[in-house]
Amino acid sequence: MSNNLFRKKNVAEIARYETPLKRGLTTKDLVFLGIGAIIGTGIFVLTGKGALTAGPALSLSFLLAAICCGFAGLCYAEFASMVPISGSAYSYAYVSFGELIAFMMGWDLILEYGLAVSTVAVGWSGYFQSILASVGIHLPDALRAAAGTIPGTHTVFDLFAALIVLVLTFFLSIGINQTKRVNDVMVIIKLAVVITFIVATVWFINPSNW
Repeated sequence: MSNNLFRKKNVAEIARYETPLKRGLTTKDLVFLGIGAIIGTGIFVLTGKGALTAGPALSLSFLLAAICCGFAGLCYAEFASMVPISGSAYSYAYVSFGELIAFMMGWDLILEYGLAVSTVAVGWSGYFQSILASVGIHLPDALRAAAGTIPGTHTVFDLFAALIVLVLTFFLSIGINQTKRVNDVMVIIKLAVVITFIVATVWFINPSNW
């Protein structure tokens, strides 16, 4: 039984598998996809909270995180060249550790993306609610956030977070070619926001804080 749980797939064998999926993403699309995943809630929402913890060393924290991400990217590149099939970490774990670990890795990926999507959706909802509040539009408390997330306020669920997930799911269901165009536009907007912020605030840097 234990041998079956930890049986591995042979790289040479699975490399011969054919997939009905067509490769519709170019190198530019993949780069934009990566940038879109990186520049998100972590930068727009959590930077302020990180500054409260790390202080002026926040830039060093970003640098260390970038180095760690670079090593992770190199590991994925190595795995992708050795196991050139779809499946991401699930396939890599199947080849390296066996079926049981691959099974757990597959569910870990589902949990990871589920939590990541919910976090980004909640961050987007917070910004959108702030914009509406600036023009005098306020949601009922029950629809502002998930239950129990605002102390002293009775909330049920985050309406705008749910809506943005449904909208993006609709774009995904249309097809990859349409989805990548939407992603490219959003990435260009996010890059423009980040560059504008850097250009506008670089003059306020005080090197003595370093």
